[in-house]
Amino acid sequence: MTMETMNAMRRTEEQKRSGSGQQTMERLSIAEVIVVEGKNDTARLKRFFDCDTVETDGGRLRPETLDLIRQAAKTRGVIVFTDPDGPGERLRRKIMEALPEAGQAFVPKEKARTTKKVGIEHASREDLEAALSACVTFTHRQADTLSWSEYLDLGLNGNRKKREAVCRLLHMGPCNAKTCFRRMNLLGITKEEAERLVQDAGSDCDGPAD
Repeated sequence: MTMETMNAMRRTEEQKRSGSGQQTMERLSIAEVIVVEGKNDTARLKRFFDCDTVETDGGRLRPETLDLIRQAAKTRGVIVFTDPDGPGERLRRKIMEALPEAGQAFVPKEKARTTKKVGIEHASREDLEAALSACVTFTHRQADTLSWSEYLDLGLNGNRKKREAVCRLLHMGPCNAKTCFRRMNLLGITKEEAERLVQDAGSDCDGPAD
């Protein structure tokens, strides 16, 4: 999501609650169509934002649903916002293959779960807003901006905690080693930028090997 979009999102609608004299929280208007997995995700987003969604009915991606997402991408742009779990990540990859220019929003798994379930429907307003404001677009490039050998030198291949810390800084969701390498290149991250990210991650980088 661009800064222009985020600035456009912020419009104040100070409406008084019926009979209470209290004012509602500021609602944000999102220009893009948000792709989610189900109706509970839609209900959660619409509780806090003025937005439109396309639901995929869980991890399934029917041809007609993908056609609808493609059309929305042409007219308004889309943001893919799937659950931070295995099925959600697989669905995200399917959409990315068809629409690599789509915006990608991620919420950390620990901020979108109950004791039994994981999903963006369980995330707070603050965490949903943070995920949407940090929306990233992965762009296919002619050549890698970060080589595999440079990536290995960063120590991200064998240290899951270090890799997760860098992924959080880039707002690109949880990744295994190869997915992290690919997404860093899709974002155009150079060796120098990657080294700064590892440095900025600081003490969060100490952790177990994969």
